[in-house]
Parts: sequence; structure tokens; C-alpha cells
Amino acid sequence: MMENTEGSAIIRMFHVHKRFGKKNALTDITLDVEQNDLLLVSGPSGAGKSTLLKLLYLGESLSEGQILIDGMNLSRIAANRIPVIRRQFGIIFQDYKLIPTKTVYENIALVLEVKGEKTRFIQKKVSSVLRTVGMEERINSFPPSLSGGEQQRIAVARAVVGDPKIILADEPTGSLDSESAGVIMDLLNGVHSRGATVIIATHDKEIIRDTRGKVIYLKDGIMMEPPTLEPLMEKKKTITL
Repeated sequence: MMENTEGSAIIRMFHVHKRFGKKNALTDITLDVEQNDLLLVSGPSGAGKSTLLKLLYLGESLSEGQILIDGMNLSRIAANRIPVIRRQFGIIFQDYKLIPTKTVYENIALVLEVKGEKTRFIQKKVSSVLRTVGMEERINSFPPSLSGGEQQRIAVARAVVGDPKIILADEPTGSLDSESAGVIMDLLNGVHSRGATVIIATHDKEIIRDTRGKVIYLKDGIMMEPPTLEPLMEKKKTITL
């Protein structure tokens, strides 16, 4: 289990509880995530993995405890500041959450547009990140015309185009075949190697075995020692963004 230490922690969680009615989704989570950590949040479906990520990007509010991100106490953030705070994250959802009526270019460019970047810069940055994820030829396509693996590559591109300090990925390979899942994990490893803090919620044991990162394990909303997994013999190539 990850030990909480003072120092370069970019995320600090203190005795965090989250309840939905009478159901305890997370119970007494205390955790530090260091800058440039690659953290895997593992556990079975319904264990609280997605809830933990939602608390970090203010998709849900705490029931009890405190979360500090880069020194900011999330419980003290005014409601009208939440969209601004969220822009500091790159978020990858299992169901992609691409806008179907906008092209691939427009879906990614939107991240930079809301930050007030100039058109020429946006064009160069979007083209660059699409080359990295191998989707430059689909720049004018609409999401419904893409496969699941292609949509997730676009979701990764959208998450990283703004160079956020923290990437949150919620079951990013859950609906993908093994080849597409491998590409997505290579991309996330590349983001991490470039300096971002990456947190991945996954129940995929192969990904947990094959990714060199820290692991925490949730069961029924409680953090405990992760089960031991046999290592894989082969390691995938990392794509550097």
C-alpha cells in the first residue's frame, strides 16, 4: 500500500468519506500522490474507483474529510470556480464523452479555446497531438464514425492537449479489445514519462501487472493491500508525447 509522506505530494486526501444516502462508497481514505506518480486505483466493479476520481475533479462532493490538490483545499472552492479548476486536469472517461456533432479537431481544440489560446497555436497543437496518437488522418471525422479504440485515442488527445499536471483516467480500456487497450496504455505511459501525474482507475489485472506504477486496492470503498499478481514477461513499448 502506498505510504503517505511529506514532500512533493500534489494530491493529499485526509480521512475521506463519500456516502450516497446510507451507502458508503468510500470509507476513511487517506492517501498521498506525489508529483509525477503513476498510480493505479484497482479493485472490482463497484469498489469506489470512479467515485474517488470524481472527488478529485469535483464531479462529486465530499461527505467527510479533506482533499488538497497542489495546495488547494477542494472543500473551500466556490461553485463558480469549479469549471476553472477542472480545466487544470486532463480527464479520460470510459465512455469517451466526445461531442458527436463536432469534428475530431473541434473536440480537441475546445480545450484550448476555453483557455483563450490563439487560433494558430491551437491548430499546431491539435495537429501535433493527433500525430502522436496516430489519428491525424481523422481530424475532420465525427466521433460516431470512429471505432471505440479510435474514440478513446481522441479522448486521450483531448486530455493531454492542454499540458495538464494531472491526468485522471477512469477505466480507459474497459470497453476496448486488447490491442486497442495496449495502445491507450502506451499513450498514458508516455504522458507520465513526460512529467504528468497520472491516476488510472482499472479492474484489469493485465494492465496492473504490465504497468510500472504504484497500486492501491479498493474493496467496498475501503483501501487495503492489493492482491499479489504474477508479472508478465513482455513489456509494451512506451509512446512519448
